[in-house]
Amino acid sequence: MSDKERLKNIKLIASDLDGTLLSNRGEIGDETKQLIKRLKEKGILFTFASGRVHSALSGYSKELDIDIPLISLDGCLIKNHCADKVLFEAFLSEKYVRKALALADKFLLNIALCHSEAIYFTEHNSVIPQLMDKFGAKYEEVESYRDYVSNTLEVVIASDSKENVKRIRNKFTFPHARGLSASYFKSQTHRGVYYLEIRKKGCSKGRALLKLLKNLKLKTNQCAIIGDWYNDISLFEIGALNVTLANSIPELKMKADITTNKSNNEDGVAEFLEMVLKAKN
Repeated sequence: MSDKERLKNIKLIASDLDGTLLSNRGEIGDETKQLIKRLKEKGILFTFASGRVHSALSGYSKELDIDIPLISLDGCLIKNHCADKVLFEAFLSEKYVRKALALADKFLLNIALCHSEAIYFTEHNSVIPQLMDKFGAKYEEVESYRDYVSNTLEVVIASDSKENVKRIRNKFTFPHARGLSASYFKSQTHRGVYYLEIRKKGCSKGRALLKLLKNLKLKTNQCAIIGDWYNDISLFEIGALNVTLANSIPELKMKADITTNKSNNEDGVAEFLEMVLKAKN
């Protein structure tokens, strides 16, 4: 099937946000907004597949009038903002959340609990909003974590103590823990700060999108994906039409069917949406 035929077959477009749909200033291009509206009139759906927490997607969802589920936290949650309906959620076991809280307290590390509606922190962890790279997220200070242990999608630990963060990571890998993903990395924006993100194992943007497609009764060849970064790789492996922007990482471009000439700062998504619209006319 040619690219033109594949474009004509598209019924759902799923886009990453940061570095893709959004400019570096966090804005959606005016042309993209208009094209999404025109495509919707032709029955083509649009949604997000993002690493952001759900609450950080809400404003953009309203701006584009998206009324189908959104994929957030790299596939940990699939939730419809308009109807507040949850299609999928991967909560951490309460015993592991409590274990993380106890270890963070023992080693004097900053910790926060990520829920769909907000990221919770205590006065003892008041630097969390300044340390964390969770763009657009709503932060809420609470007196205690006691009432927020359940419904936790992700635990985030941040510290300038590299060794202590690594030490805790080892406590959440086999054989000390099962069914978890514990990702350790250095901050790109805060010098000398290290992070540990603990999630339920098996979640990815790609798996989440397959669940969404099934729910919408669509096939993978009726879907187009737009991404730019490493956490979009799983999306590019499900058999949909893969689209990257000029600023995307080389590893993703190698898997792409289409690469736009423009970057996210030049409204590159609009370049692809125009292709879809022309194929539909």
